[in-house]
Amino acid sequence: MANIREIARQAGVSVSTVSRVLNNHPYVSPDKREAVLKTIKELDYSPNINAVHLSRGKTNMVGVVLPTINHPYFSELLEGIAEEAIKHNTQLVLFQTGYREEKEFEALEQLRGHLIDGIIFASRAIPFNLLLKYKNDGPIVLCEDCDQDEFPSISIKHDEAFNMGLEYLISKGHDRIAICLGRLEGTNSQKRQKTYLKKMDMNGHDVDDEWIIGDCLVIQDGKKVMNRYLNMKEKPTAFLVGNDQVAAGLITEAIKNGIAVPGNIAVLSFDNHPISEMMAITTIDIPTNQLGSDAFKAYIKRSENNEYAQKVSLPFQLINRKSV
Repeated sequence: MANIREIARQAGVSVSTVSRVLNNHPYVSPDKREAVLKTIKELDYSPNINAVHLSRGKTNMVGVVLPTINHPYFSELLEGIAEEAIKHNTQLVLFQTGYREEKEFEALEQLRGHLIDGIIFASRAIPFNLLLKYKNDGPIVLCEDCDQDEFPSISIKHDEAFNMGLEYLISKGHDRIAICLGRLEGTNSQKRQKTYLKKMDMNGHDVDDEWIIGDCLVIQDGKKVMNRYLNMKEKPTAFLVGNDQVAAGLITEAIKNGIAVPGNIAVLSFDNHPISEMMAITTIDIPTNQLGSDAFKAYIKRSENNEYAQKVSLPFQLINRKSV
């Protein structure tokens, strides 16, 4: 296989001239550039991409860590990241983890080994103290509402948004409210649970342990929630649900069992994805695409300016439909 020394010898130029041509350096005379390009074509030369990355000190590749792409929230967030990455000629490397810590560590080790330039965590299972060990290995951006100053983070204020949902349900006369969340131990879910317990206590409302329901991510999980509801001794009159997919499953199963929404139970969810409009679900809109776009911008800013503590809080709003 041809190398740049052979190209230089055959083209009658120096090795440094060949290197400048390969890297699109402007200070090369037209005749020498033409001679190098002609020789490259004749020798059918293609550069060793790993060597190019090593010489430049970057790969132009960014890892995106997410539990699944088969969910509207994560696919929309990924779309926002990808749209911004295209503008910066950056390739994305996806790490679909299923919330398995070992898969997240694989991404972090690739960052440490300079196989990727940075990582955007759409969501994570790895404990924060272990994530900190990779702080100096490259830019890491978190898409979560976290109380830390080590990494850039992009999110809505989950405690404020959850409080908005609770206040709306309470204003409609509900004091027996259940909540459905994804991973109960997740950063955003922890904030939501804390807000829920505080709000219910402030209003003098009791909370049954059965009303805090985890592992709710997809439509099928919403159907399971309704089956749990049917067997509850103390039944709530309203559900505040972490995403529209779960809300849709819950409502579908409720109707199947002759339970009217909002007649018998009210349902308020998050995201404002198309399914919520189709099913007239009252929801709190989260600008997920913008979240992804801003996450990539935070990566760029961190990589260029070495800024760690940038935090962005995005706006949210309640979309009133017919499920409450």
